[in-house]
Amino acid sequence: MIGVGPDRGLGAQLCARFAREDLEVLVAGRTPEKLESVVASIEGAGGRARAYTADATDESQVKALFDAAGDDLSLAVYNAGNNTPGRIIDMEADYFENSWRVCCFGGFLFGREAVRRLVPAGGGTLLFTGASASLRGRAMFGAFNSSKGALRNLAQAMAKEYAGDGVHVGHVVVDGPIGGDKILQGFPEYAEKLGNEGMISIEGIVDAFVYLYRQSRTAWSFEVDVRTSQEKW
Repeated sequence: MIGVGPDRGLGAQLCARFAREDLEVLVAGRTPEKLESVVASIEGAGGRARAYTADATDESQVKALFDAAGDDLSLAVYNAGNNTPGRIIDMEADYFENSWRVCCFGGFLFGREAVRRLVPAGGGTLLFTGASASLRGRAMFGAFNSSKGALRNLAQAMAKEYAGDGVHVGHVVVDGPIGGDKILQGFPEYAEKLGNEGMISIEGIVDAFVYLYRQSRTAWSFEVDVRTSQEKW
């Protein structure tokens, strides 16, 4: 699992849930303190977890992450992402490129290393976190929209390319704000305006990932989209 941040973030909660599915979880991200906190929480609940510091856009670090995961890999989740708003006319090239590197290029590196291990093992599951930006362009979000859209196309191509090898590739569209620490602590006024009914439940999103992970080879889904009843889509 790469793209793990605060305890009440999607990455951390995915790790906690899959640990309860009796998987040993490799908790990866860029901030060691956050990773160790997630690992401590999982171990405190009786689960198995290890922390691993890695940048999703660094090829050597992604390769080392999968080497650390070992040969018993059955599930890989790419949850890394960024939100890069701004007008195209004002945008610096490196700002746009960084959006693509985190959302799409990192997904390529992670996905490639995952299938390099899952295919020889006879299969497994590879899941990507998407957003409303994966499905449509929107003014002021051209960098983010194009990057997440590219990740979705990559995931779909991989789903078709490796299904015959037993690798189930899935994509979860998170369509709206998540009711976690990032918004509750970082944008409390916005969170209050939305209310609990206006933010997507982290547990509900996690359920979508688990649903894809548990699917039989005779009934695979590529994509699940999750939103609140209030979301206009």
